[in-house]
Amino acid sequence: MESKATVIVRANGDAEQRWFYGGAVHTWLVRAEDTGGSYFLHEEALDKGKMTPLHTHPADETMFVLEGSIVMHIDGVDHQLEAGGVALAPQDVPHAFMVVSPTARLLCLHTPGCCQSFYMGASEPLTADTERVVDFDRVRSSGATNGGISFIGPPPFHASSPG
Repeated sequence: MESKATVIVRANGDAEQRWFYGGAVHTWLVRAEDTGGSYFLHEEALDKGKMTPLHTHPADETMFVLEGSIVMHIDGVDHQLEAGGVALAPQDVPHAFMVVSPTARLLCLHTPGCCQSFYMGASEPLTADTERVVDFDRVRSSGATNGGISFIGPPPFHASSPG
């Protein structure tokens, strides 16, 4: 990676979109190589019921809810977040989330940008022909091969979770 950030200006619609095999459309707004590795920023578009396994990252993960609502499970506690809400899961703190609205859009910031290789291996460029299937074997394989995530358990959500 470069040692410093480069100038980035992208108009709406210019960023690369990728199908993430965990069940989301990602829009890669700023790549780690654009920032000299200091961060990786992407947007996620998700449908109701999408949830992640309990996991950790070797970076801080900040999630800002642009639209919809999620339940964010951080360090054993569930938090309901609506549009405008933000959550920070510090490095190595167990967390997961579940979409409880019909759809949701999240802005996700990883600092530093070391998790990008995980997302690259667990996704592919989105085209009109992309089959949008969930494939957690591919997601787990990318984590094992590329690092950037450690899976530590199943989704921690119960029928009594908000939503």
